Amino acid sequence: MKKISILFFPAVIAFTGIVFAQPAAADSVLFAGEKHFRNVQQLTFGGDNAEAYWSYDGKYIVFQRTNPKEGLACDQIFIGKLPAPGEKFTYKMISPGKGRTTCAFFLPDGKHIIYASTHLGADTCPPVPDRARYGNKYIWPLYDSYDIFMADLNGKIVRQLTTAKGYDAEATLSPDGKKMIYCSDKDGDLELYVMDIASGREKRITHTPGYDGGAWFSPDGKKIVWRASRPKTETELTAYKTLLADGMVAPTNMEVWVANADGSGARQITSLGQANWAPNFTPDSKRIIFCSNHEYKRGFPFNMYLTGLDGKGLEKISRDKGFDAFPMFSPDGKKIIFASNRNNGGTRDTNLFVADWVD
Repeated sequence: MKKISILFFPAVIAFTGIVFAQPAAADSVLFAGEKHFRNVQQLTFGGDNAEAYWSYDGKYIVFQRTNPKEGLACDQIFIGKLPAPGEKFTYKMISPGKGRTTCAFFLPDGKHIIYASTHLGADTCPPVPDRARYGNKYIWPLYDSYDIFMADLNGKIVRQLTTAKGYDAEATLSPDGKKMIYCSDKDGDLELYVMDIASGREKRITHTPGYDGGAWFSPDGKKIVWRASRPKTETELTAYKTLLADGMVAPTNMEVWVANADGSGARQITSLGQANWAPNFTPDSKRIIFCSNHEYKRGFPFNMYLTGLDGKGLEKISRDKGFDAFPMFSPDGKKIIFASNRNNGGTRDTNLFVADWVD
């Protein structure tokens, strides 16, 4: 799904003076106005933890974690059982500890996961892009050594799902676990593909120039939601293609799109400007929750918002003055998990939080 780092976004665009609601405390797990959250529990403490996604039975989560202090120089995949209130969250690494990994997701059997990894390219972390070369723009690297793998919960890779040269990542599964939707640049652009897991047969479902990625199926399996950039001018398109040729993308102007599960009927549902991303469905498949920095032209903070499938009824969900993203509802709709800078003591740590959801 790709993480928007807090290290670079504040310097992207000038400050506008917009002010969020004051928090209940200077540093807290719950901020004033977060009426949908109750019994917030912090799961991780320290490092960069993100993209936490539920098992189909709602008992476990899988996530990615970086923490140089622990010897984790770049993201690796971890799983852990959701703790009871007051209990400590414990977790274990199940990726090979080689290369960089991202975008993990449980299979319905609860015994396997899929995730993307660069380990076939090299055991070491791939190089961080030199942003000075691109005018210090905020950019994401599209490592061409990323492929998608299936592994068991002991970390054994049982199957390689993608083999094409280029970037293959950002995979999630349909509710029945039979189909995988993912992002790839194998046809020369960042497009979405749907693969039948059993046979490996796949279909490209987006065809417009721009970044199409971070896609999810709706809980009822009828629709998909994703983030997309759509360069509108020749200058914008040239800039996009130039970065893409270098294996980079600038994710600073994206909107949320929805379509039928086969890609038909695609339509843009946000027109907020800046970065609108990490979209996901509510459990009833009727609304979208997503992350955005549209209230701040400086590019920061990021908060979470709800909207209808028609783009109407926008509602702000979180109120942290840092970074709130990667929201995902538990399968029964009773809880929500997300990544946030809250309660980090003024550090750059991003941690995982789970809360009861109040509709």
